Amino acid sequence: MDKFIIHGGNKLKGSVTISGSKNAALALIPATLLASGKYTFFNVPELRDISTMSKLLQSMGVEIKKQSTNLSINTFRVNKFEAPYEHVKKMRASIYVLGPLVARYGYAKVSLPGGCAWGPRPVNLHIEGMRKLGASVELDEGYIIAKAKRLKAAKIMFDVSSVGATGNVMMAAVLAKGTTVIENAAMEPEIVALAEFLVKTGAKINGIGTPRLEIQGVDELQPVEETMIPDRIEAGTFLVAAALTGGNITIERCNPQHVDAIVMKLQEAGSKLTISNDSITIQSPASAKPVNVTTAIYPGFPTDMQAQWISLMSVAKGSSTITDTIYYDRFKHVPELVRLGANISINKNSVMVTGVKSLRGAKVMSTDLRASACLVLAGLAAEGATEVLRVYHLDRGYEALEKKLRTLGADIKRVSGSEY
Repeated sequence: MDKFIIHGGNKLKGSVTISGSKNAALALIPATLLASGKYTFFNVPELRDISTMSKLLQSMGVEIKKQSTNLSINTFRVNKFEAPYEHVKKMRASIYVLGPLVARYGYAKVSLPGGCAWGPRPVNLHIEGMRKLGASVELDEGYIIAKAKRLKAAKIMFDVSSVGATGNVMMAAVLAKGTTVIENAAMEPEIVALAEFLVKTGAKINGIGTPRLEIQGVDELQPVEETMIPDRIEAGTFLVAAALTGGNITIERCNPQHVDAIVMKLQEAGSKLTISNDSITIQSPASAKPVNVTTAIYPGFPTDMQAQWISLMSVAKGSSTITDTIYYDRFKHVPELVRLGANISINKNSVMVTGVKSLRGAKVMSTDLRASACLVLAGLAAEGATEVLRVYHLDRGYEALEKKLRTLGADIKRVSGSEY
């Protein structure tokens, strides 16, 4: 099992290219089940989660070939409508096959998802969405079994804005009879990317990028080519890494609008940011100012950047409070940061961080994807050597993170071993 060994203290300098969006790709790939034919995706990152989703579709008869950052998908021979536990347990996004399978083939058997070590993320919104579209849905021995001759349009109001449920219901509705309305729909860039992809295939969707979607069902869709949007969480992670080390870097091939909330908080913390159409340059002070953060649905500060922000605040000059309103128990990285010398206390869904002069290298354990990134960033700023165990979590969502960090001057290497 791989680990990272990091010798901190180097200020990050230079430029780095942001990869394609993991979360957009995980929505668009299963959307290919909606129409038979050949698709080509560009700017697809090399990630464990992408591989997991590809293997899942291949188990259904889909042909998939990856060459560099291009992904070719052929859905002519789909012959199985089941997402087995062996695939779904590795990644919650596997539930995205539910809507397309029911809409196109009238049947889906999808294992209840796994893939994360923290937090209740119920699938009830997905299930209720399918039921409102006319599918019969039951749970049987850990599987969601949905059936429908043809889905019918409905008005769906989400009590909680959910990216996954919005994407699943939207994919199902594009082939449903009539006009479906989704209220309180997610507005994240990845949902916008999915909607725009579906429109390219022939879907009729109004209100893209707003909390109200109107989807007029069509009889069939056509395969197309598409380029993945940049990964906004990777972009935010590198910006925070620069601020944490007092560095000066440029992130290229990004969409600055997608990280606007992060940029504003970094400016409050004392960094200077220069923004162009597809790049951001950050010049960081020696120490960050303390800045409170409350996570929120897009366009607010993303929950997927909460852990990285805590690592920055752990060396800020003063105290700050970080509150997560999306997931109330997403703080498993806090005890590990404390092992590095951070001064952090947890109170329900908030943490109080009092900045310390410096962190100290230690052995720490990754528990999930973003917690792993947080610990790597902290290691970049810590005195001495930091060992980050279980970095397979990072491989789910960051493409060649250690290689990119090394190009910016970080002293980080991947080591294989048997330590857990």
